[in-house]
Amino acid sequence: MHAHLVQMNSAWEDKPASFAKARKLMADAKPVAGSLIVLPEMFATGFSFNSCLTAEPEQGPTEQFLIETARIHRSAVIGGLVTRDLKGDCRNQSLFITPEGHVLGRYSKNQPFTLGGESTVHTAGKGVTVIEWQGLKIAMLICYDLRFPELAREAVKAGAELLVFIAAWPIKRVQHWITLLQARAIENLAFVIGVNQCGSDPSLTYPGRSLVIDPHGSIIADAGGYENVLSAEMDLAMMHAWRSQFPALHDAGMGQRDVTP
Repeated sequence: MHAHLVQMNSAWEDKPASFAKARKLMADAKPVAGSLIVLPEMFATGFSFNSCLTAEPEQGPTEQFLIETARIHRSAVIGGLVTRDLKGDCRNQSLFITPEGHVLGRYSKNQPFTLGGESTVHTAGKGVTVIEWQGLKIAMLICYDLRFPELAREAVKAGAELLVFIAAWPIKRVQHWITLLQARAIENLAFVIGVNQCGSDPSLTYPGRSLVIDPHGSIIADAGGYENVLSAEMDLAMMHAWRSQFPALHDAGMGQRDVTP
């Protein structure tokens, strides 16, 4: 499977400007049709807690932008946004859009970042979301979720073979980002994609370092620290072979369903 990781410095609290920036980055990169395009957490506004500006109903402008992107590039798209439900609760979400423009998966961040105050603004989600696309089972997770290995393991118990983390992870903890992404890949015998913001906002600086990591924990693609679209190919046959050869998932009580010849 081909993946394109859109690493960007979002325009702070400015959705039209962020859409324009993401659109140009992808147009310049010319994604391969039928691939997976991934944008960061809250890419349209940056990691802002101004929910009067960030939050929108389902089928709002950010969701429509993701649908438009999927259709234009004839590829699946994962991207982050904040939604507000009919009760007024806001959730930090990741959406999976098919190339035809359909919402196949919607995941709400289980672990809002309490240290930064996110939990006072965004309601925590419950449980993981695993979707199947092109025969691959994909789990969508968000930023601080990465520090909670039980979430990734729950996704793998549900069949996940690719874990996709979208993030606004600050530069002062960049080594944690890299190490934890590798750990999630190794312990779950899974491919891992991490797509992070770069640049800065009024509060934080972001390192980029969007990564694609194979089931052995090896970094096979690294976006560095600047705005760009990182492209990588994931050898899914290698993952299935490794799961067959090294039965850690079976030994963890997950049964043969996670071992594909």
